[in-house]
Parts: sequence; structure tokens; C-alpha cells
Amino acid sequence: WKYDMLFDLMLRHPRFEPVIFICPIVNYGVDNMLLEMNKSFDAFKKKGYNVIKTYDNETGEYLDVKKSFSPDIVFYTSPYQALQDYRYYIKQFSNTLTCYVPYAIMTVYFDFICDLDFHNLVWKFFVETPLHKEIALKQKNRGENIVVTGYPGFDQLLIKKKQNDTVWKNKNPVLKRIIWAPHHSMTELNKVSNFLEYHDFFLELAVSYKDKLQIAFKPHHLLRIKLEESYWGKERTDTYYNKWADLENGQLENGDYTDLFLTSDALIHDCGSFMAEYLITGKPSLFMIRDESIMEYWTTFGEKAIAAHYQSRNKNQLREFIESVVLNENDPMRTERDTFVKNILLQKNGLTASENILSYLESQIFQ
Repeated sequence: WKYDMLFDLMLRHPRFEPVIFICPIVNYGVDNMLLEMNKSFDAFKKKGYNVIKTYDNETGEYLDVKKSFSPDIVFYTSPYQALQDYRYYIKQFSNTLTCYVPYAIMTVYFDFICDLDFHNLVWKFFVETPLHKEIALKQKNRGENIVVTGYPGFDQLLIKKKQNDTVWKNKNPVLKRIIWAPHHSMTELNKVSNFLEYHDFFLELAVSYKDKLQIAFKPHHLLRIKLEESYWGKERTDTYYNKWADLENGQLENGDYTDLFLTSDALIHDCGSFMAEYLITGKPSLFMIRDESIMEYWTTFGEKAIAAHYQSRNKNQLREFIESVVLNENDPMRTERDTFVKNILLQKNGLTASENILSYLESQIFQ
């Protein structure tokens, strides 16, 4: 979900009536489907949004959105056909203006990132930077639906004035705050995730630095499912996740991360989607390189993003980052990060991505 600010702008706009429909993911079983649907519904309800579930757990029936709401515009949060029930896929809305913002700012190139049927069918594909537009020109439709607006996922990080540090369990002001965000791709695609090699090491770090650090374990949500189904089983997975939840100077995070990012001191990760988002905060970030082959997958944007990161290829280098950059605040890459953010990530017109998207819609629909 990258539409918070755009949704708020539409709520205040006299000619938009935005509603959120929760379309459950169907490719990881019924239990996970209901868990994620209810979690999303509760999160949006807490924000006070008008939110509707499209699946009724008691009757097993799906809502006909076209009949009940008849939308003029549909914003999608995912391009993947297998992820959702067929009733909500883009081909069911051929007479509706459809829009898409990537669920993550992309740093690597695979066809599923910008050249699925979805990407070619969507009315407007709002992309992050001119570099992403160049990539999207490889689409079958030659990128004719591409509009460069900036990335709405940055907006809250850029404009939020009041930071909420209550998201951190341990309130000791002496402790530095590190986020560890492992990806789920352990044996597929570019095999970027270091989790299987480092899961015990991070617990050891939390214990050995208990008087200096607190660590937030922020795994990709698919990691748990894959551990349960393909690697560890449910019992071992639950035990590991609970260890983080129970640590005095550790915590488990599986929800919104805006405040977590803004009130942290550093990020350690192997998750491409966080690569650019965290740099917006101006804080140091380390990317864990599992194998040199990973470095072959970057797009031009990805190469520039990784160049603004500290990098580790072993446990000693990771520990050195913690000691030197986080604890001793020796941060020689700050200039590289700031330059990347200013020259690549931020829009030259000074507006947020959400403001640019709304302005574009107004120009196409009302004028």
C-alpha cells in the first residue's frame, strides 16, 4: 500500500470519492488469505478510511465491485494475476480507467516487474524516476502508458513532521536502533536473501550488544510463509519469530514501517524494495551481498542505489558497520546518499509524487 497520501488528497478533493476494497490474496492458502485480509482491513479502519472487504468469510461469496460501486477509476496495488481472485484482475475492468503505482521501487529487471499483461493493459503506469521510464520502454506497448511522477512511498517519509518513536519497544535512549529486513528469495530468482545463513547471527548480535543496540526484525511477509511450508515447518518458524518478539532489546515488526524508518538509526537488509525508500531518511543503510552474481541483476537505477549503500559480504564486515557507522557514528557515505536522493529520487518540481498523480488525473479528466 503506497497510496496513503494520494487517498487523503482525494478525500479532500470535491470531485473524488475514494473507497478501499480489500481483495484477498489467494495463492498461499485460506488461512493466510483471511489473516492478511483482516490485518489490512483493521489497519485501514484504524485510519478512519472507508474500507470494504470483497470476501465474506461466513458465506464464502465475493463482492461484485462493478455492480456495487461502479468505479470510474481503479488503482491497483499489485500486478500479479495469480495473487488475487479473477473477479478483480484488470481484464475484468476493461471499461474502467485503471492505474498502478509499483508496490516497491524496483532495482532489478525481470519481465514480471514491468512487462506482464497487466503493465501493458493498465491505463496509466505511474513510475518513480526517468530511469524507471527507460526500463518500462521495454514493455510490449513501448511504455505508452508511462507517466513519471515520483514514488508515493516516499511521501510520508518526506512530509511527516511528528515522528512516533513509541514503535520501539525498549525506551532506553542510550540504545541505537537498527532495522534488520531480510528478503524471502532464498532459492529463487536472484537468490538475494541471506536469512538462512544469518538468522542465528542476528540473534547473537542482539544479545552481545544488548547494552548498545535494539534491533527490529522486519522480515518480508512472504518469508514466514516460505519458512513454514518449505524450510523449517510452523513450529520452528514460530519459535524463531517469538524469540524476536520476546527479546528485551529486540522486536518483531510486520506492519507499517514509516515511523520505524524515521526513528531508526540504520538499516541492514537484502531487500531491493527498501533500498531507495530508506535512503530518503538520510540515514546509513547496509546491503548484505550473498553472492557476487546478485550484482549482475541491477538496473541502472539499482546500480546507483547500491552505490549509495554500505555493503557486506561476510559477518565481520557486517559487525564493522555496526561498530563504526552505527555506534561510533563514523558515516563517510552520507554525501553519496544525499546526492542520490537529491539528483535521482526527488522530483524537480518540488511536489510529492501523490500531488503529481492527482494533478495528472485532474488534467486528463476534468480539463
